[in-house]
Amino acid sequence: MKKRLIIYTSVFLALLAPDISVRAQEEPENLYARSAVLMDADTGRILYEKNGEEVLPMASTTKIMTLLVTLENADLEGTVTVSSYAASMPDVQLNIREGERYRLKDLCYSMMLESHNDAAAAIAEHVGGSVEGFASMMNQKARDLGCYHTYFITPNGLDAEDEHGVHSTTAEDLARIMRFCMQNDTFLSITREPSWNFTDLDGTRSFTVNNKNAFLNMMEGALTGKTGFTNDAGYCYVGALEREGKRLIVALLACGWPGNRTWKWSDTQTLMNYGLDTYHHETIGEEMIRMEPAAVQDGRKESVELRADIGTVQMLLKEDDLFRIETDRPSELQAPVEAGEIVGTVAYYLNNEIVDIFPVYAAETVQKIDYWWCLNRILQKWI
Repeated sequence: MKKRLIIYTSVFLALLAPDISVRAQEEPENLYARSAVLMDADTGRILYEKNGEEVLPMASTTKIMTLLVTLENADLEGTVTVSSYAASMPDVQLNIREGERYRLKDLCYSMMLESHNDAAAAIAEHVGGSVEGFASMMNQKARDLGCYHTYFITPNGLDAEDEHGVHSTTAEDLARIMRFCMQNDTFLSITREPSWNFTDLDGTRSFTVNNKNAFLNMMEGALTGKTGFTNDAGYCYVGALEREGKRLIVALLACGWPGNRTWKWSDTQTLMNYGLDTYHHETIGEEMIRMEPAAVQDGRKESVELRADIGTVQMLLKEDDLFRIETDRPSELQAPVEAGEIVGTVAYYLNNEIVDIFPVYAAETVQKIDYWWCLNRILQKWI
């Protein structure tokens, strides 16, 4: 049996970087949103959460997934023919009509800049064959991204329920979806456009859609975002910002109802400023860790060298974050031992959560002793 040694190295990060000035703030209190998350977009680490795992309806923030699935599965130059179902969608509408034809790209701008529900339905039918087919694609993408508490029914975020559940997500899942969306340049281009002009493909109707995401002009470095509101969801928002080398995502659910329209902007700015003022970039980890050899029982060598290909990790940290390295390695191995055989781990922990893990492996092969090997050793001593 392998005996294991666990070695800990812990240090407060404020001691790692004494020259870094950190304007630490208390965690935000009295946010309006029932559920809120601040995420580091580079690592996916949650920097702040308030009921971040509570499942709630998300209204038109749904449309970030609608656009993402569309960008990954369709040609934006494709032609969309409007169905009677799409044309029947309630406000907010572009007021497209049954039988009209549009370029898919133009409907994407309509959906994201002014949140038109009819445009979203037409897109879903074009890309997924039906709204139900498109919802299946959305749910599969959510699972692929690790969003296991999200369920899509509609492409536009209208309140809905079926035999499998309610159209809903969590603030953590919504931030996770936005994190992936931000990696798509076309997504960023569409959602940042101030306005967009287009016509139907027959040239009989012309449209101008204007970006309703006020956050883009609210904070320096604002990247993207999507608003939402339904009677069940209340006001919702998900947005991203990049400043001072930091990329932050805020997701808000149930952030007030009519009469509280500006609460989402207050919460968004509060959380973004908290992230900007409290967190700094820090390099954690080691380039190498020296390990004592492990003894080998019944081996043709008494010990074997151990190695771990570790490295440093860049993260956003605040001054009281606690980092430690935990090495779980054997003090003794049983022969035979193969070169490259994984025998342990080196784990990086931040506030008791694993942020990275590396394998510890045997540097060489050590064969097991047998009768003929022992006989040969005896003969060598006598010759």
